[in-house]
Parts: sequence; structure tokens; C-alpha cells
Amino acid sequence: MITRSHRFHGNNSLRAVYRRAQTQRGTLVSLKTVANKRPGGYRAAVVVSRKVSKSAVVRNRIRRRIYEIIRSHAAQLSASDLVLTVFGEELATLPHAQLEATIIDLLTKAGVLNSTRKL
Repeated sequence: MITRSHRFHGNNSLRAVYRRAQTQRGTLVSLKTVANKRPGGYRAAVVVSRKVSKSAVVRNRIRRRIYEIIRSHAAQLSASDLVLTVFGEELATLPHAQLEATIIDLLTKAGVLNSTRKL
């Protein structure tokens, strides 16, 4: 899980991202990004709706897996606001390496990942 300082707080902060964001779309996930000038660096949110899975356990598993990938690459993220929206339940059972490659690809296309680390 990412630290509290790297999470969004309140509805208005997410609304600002949805209004001004650039979007990168993958098959299972989309990424909305907006540059910020906060001294703390990046902020991230993962949105998994009930359309993806009726089970809260599955939705939370997807959220935790994506937050862990973001946390492990936090040193390479530039100061920006990130909102990842999940479209498929397959992310709950996708192998970690494949999920990480998908997320890193989106972050690289959006230009918020400064350099990639060799796995």
C-alpha cells in the first residue's frame, strides 16, 4: 500500500484530475495523469467499480496489487496525479510480471515514469 501522503483525499481532488487529465488507455486499465507542483511528489488512486466484480474481495485484491506496483516504482515517478481505472476482472488473477508490465507500459507512455528498472 502506498503511504497516506501519496493518496487522494476528498472528491474534489479526483474531479480536478478527471477534468484536466490526459488519458492513456490499455485493454484492461486506463491511466489519467495531470502534472502537479506538490512538494510531496505523486498522488495515486485506483478505481475499480462494481461493474468489474460484484465481490469486494476481488475489487480490493486488484486495488492492492496495483498499489504495490506503484509503490515499488515510486522512486522513478515524477510529480503528478495518477488515476488508474480498471476495466477487467482478469487483473485479479493475472501473473504479477504481466500486470507490472502493463502498468509500467501505461506509466511510460504517459511520461510519468522517469526510468525503468530492469526486472
